[in-house]
Amino acid sequence: MFSKSATRKTFVAAAALSAVVGLSACGTDDQATAQAADNSSSSSSASYGRPAPVATVPAIPGGTTAVALDPGFTSALTSLQVTPGVTGNASLDAGTGTVTFPITGGDVTLYDKASGYRPWVQGSIFHQGSGLSLTAGATTIELSNFTVDPGKPARLFGDVSVNGAIAAPSAPLFDLDGSTLKDPTMNADGSAVLQGTTVKLSPEAADLLNTTLGTDALAGGFVIGVATITVNTK
Repeated sequence: MFSKSATRKTFVAAAALSAVVGLSACGTDDQATAQAADNSSSSSSASYGRPAPVATVPAIPGGTTAVALDPGFTSALTSLQVTPGVTGNASLDAGTGTVTFPITGGDVTLYDKASGYRPWVQGSIFHQGSGLSLTAGATTIELSNFTVDPGKPARLFGDVSVNGAIAAPSAPLFDLDGSTLKDPTMNADGSAVLQGTTVKLSPEAADLLNTTLGTDALAGGFVIGVATITVNTK
């Protein structure tokens, strides 16, 4: 049986590696080339079945995802006369322009990359009961109940409502570019910190927002901000 220390180290390894690798899927051309190679090796390895995972975390105990909003994004909102806000358990620091969403659960399974099994990072990180609001006049758009999928490509999904009515459930809202991600660090309380993932507006979300707000100013790839994910380990 594993000791508590070993179990915690396994959790940190799985959470940190999944975020570092999974959230770097939308990076440089070199990464795209590597992804193509991975896809090729994955097809040849499928006949060998699923290998034993390196680490499995069936229940993430908590944490936060904080996004420092990019000045370009906030300036665009101002020009469109849109006011950002938060819903549910999210918080907005007006001084730093950072929105924070509590992590409410999720799971991570990590396979040996060298095995050829794909995707070798699997899982989800949930943020139920919180979200981001965008208000323009009598129209309020809420993006909520986020799920981070560290796949290839790494994306964030969520529910979209307009004036309280669901417009698009589980929609792809943001693309996650981990090419800017820094090396993971550990807080004194043992939580794993992954800072630097660039959050970009998805093409699907841009179309929806443009239609709802009556503009063509937003486009896929528009930088929303930079994320810091803090994953609790106990």
